[in-house]
Amino acid sequence: MKKIQLEILGLSSSQSQTGSFALVLGERDGNRRLPIIIGMFEAQSIAIQIEKINPNRPLTHDLFKTFAEQVNVNITEILISDLKEGVFYSKIMCTDGEKDFELDARPSDAIAIGLRFGVPIYTVESVLSEAGIILSDLEDEDEENDEMAVKSSASSTSSSSSAKEPLNQTSIEELNKMLNEALEKEDYERAAKIRDELNKRN
Repeated sequence: MKKIQLEILGLSSSQSQTGSFALVLGERDGNRRLPIIIGMFEAQSIAIQIEKINPNRPLTHDLFKTFAEQVNVNITEILISDLKEGVFYSKIMCTDGEKDFELDARPSDAIAIGLRFGVPIYTVESVLSEAGIILSDLEDEDEENDEMAVKSSASSTSSSSSAKEPLNQTSIEELNKMLNEALEKEDYERAAKIRDELNKRN
């Protein structure tokens, strides 16, 4: 099984779901992006670690790290291993020095923990080919924005006439057009929803 390394490109607030965020992962040696919708707590935990902020009291993921260290368990990598019916699955790869083992986890929790251990994040080709979004040559001029910092972005995409129309009633040609528009505006949350609708029809 060939693994593909990912890096965190951005974290933006959801335009349609209060309390949700779009975590954007990018293929390290490619041009595919993998947007994952996560909850507010996990987004906060990831953002705090990226920004190197020390909370007054340990968050759940900090507690996990402290506990693992106390029992001499080390995290070696995070693997986003599968995608079933629009739900991502991941594994936290662990070792105690003698035995290797893995823990099932939500990608948001796994990534928050992986950041605290400073380990790489991987996925597999089947996940990227199904859920990844490829940046087209037309977007090369925006390449400098690929390394965006953690931020909250506002987008007018949802206010357009095409955005108001339910995705399941939109033609494939129009969906592809909307996908490109969402990518140009860096609205990865909407791009993920459009991608999921396109995958349903394939």
